[in-house]
Amino acid sequence: MTVLDARALNRATLARQLLLDRADPPVLDAVAHLCGLQAQEPQEPFIGLWSRLRAFDPAVLSELLTGRRVVRTHLMRRTVHLVTADDLVAWRARHDAMLRQRVLGVYRRELEGVDLGELAAAGREVMADGEPRSMGDLARAVAGRWPEAGPRPLGEMLVAGLLPTVQLPPRGLWRTTARVRYALVSSWLGREIDPPAPDDSDPVGQALVRRYLAAFGPAASADLRAWCGLAGLPAAVSALRGELVAFRDERGRELLDLPDAPRPDPGILAPVRFLPAFDNAILGYHDRGRIIDDAHRGLSVAGARVVLVDGRVAATWTAEADTVLVTPLRRFSRADRESVAEEGRAMASFLSGDASGRVRIAASSG
Repeated sequence: MTVLDARALNRATLARQLLLDRADPPVLDAVAHLCGLQAQEPQEPFIGLWSRLRAFDPAVLSELLTGRRVVRTHLMRRTVHLVTADDLVAWRARHDAMLRQRVLGVYRRELEGVDLGELAAAGREVMADGEPRSMGDLARAVAGRWPEAGPRPLGEMLVAGLLPTVQLPPRGLWRTTARVRYALVSSWLGREIDPPAPDDSDPVGQALVRRYLAAFGPAASADLRAWCGLAGLPAAVSALRGELVAFRDERGRELLDLPDAPRPDPGILAPVRFLPAFDNAILGYHDRGRIIDDAHRGLSVAGARVVLVDGRVAATWTAEADTVLVTPLRRFSRADRESVAEEGRAMASFLSGDASGRVRIAASSG
């Protein structure tokens, strides 16, 4: 079985994540290809798409949100993701059990004795009028029936675990700050989520495997689980084995992939890329060594924005007063600094609406 080293996996990841060459697909198609973008920080998906698309206009993504073709919702790993409306409708039921269990993992003691079926029915009754509500408003509306649970556990179970909901605009629009308001998927999109498969064939699970590998492969089953949070996909993987190809990484793990998916020459040069907080390219794997060193792994869950140099995390960055500030995690060569500065100026221009191209790079460490 062919062994793919870390550099080969890195270049495959960059290609699948549209980070090796900026791409030209419509924004909606890019969101679909990436299987959504993590979006608990509302402005970060705009940065992620700017780094991936050749002529990204943030107004287009805002229009997709207000036009109800893209939505913000709790989905993979119970985190807020920006996904296409079609994917939410198709995928939500497959995530139901995981979403409930993850909320219970935090609030099991508080929700002890609460009948989740009754709680879901009470929440639906409140939301049936189609009026947007905050999580707190929804929780307070039902809290009288379960006063000992407390509003926060009830609210999180309702909006993230029991009721298929979306977070409504203006939350998540470009350069907009707004509180979180929820509506049922059925009222916002005018359609119900797809029901679970009536048998054990798990077509949605198989679709998730294919879509994940297209955007993240080659990858191990553990990587797939880390991305979506679903434990029940071994049957889907087994059903698809006949159409997949297999490799091994340097640790001996089996990696699966779509046969015709891009696996670039490891020697190909990788451009500098500025990534948003919680970017797919890092959080989409259990083994993140293909893109970030173990010494810096904590950055990926701490919400740090990072800079890729030669395809690997080499710096963090922030933006203050229309200036992009870069803090290297290792020593930069002269060429590295020039490339980072060039991309940093472009990022500053994007964030400021072409009002600034200022970038400042701190002294290299190491």
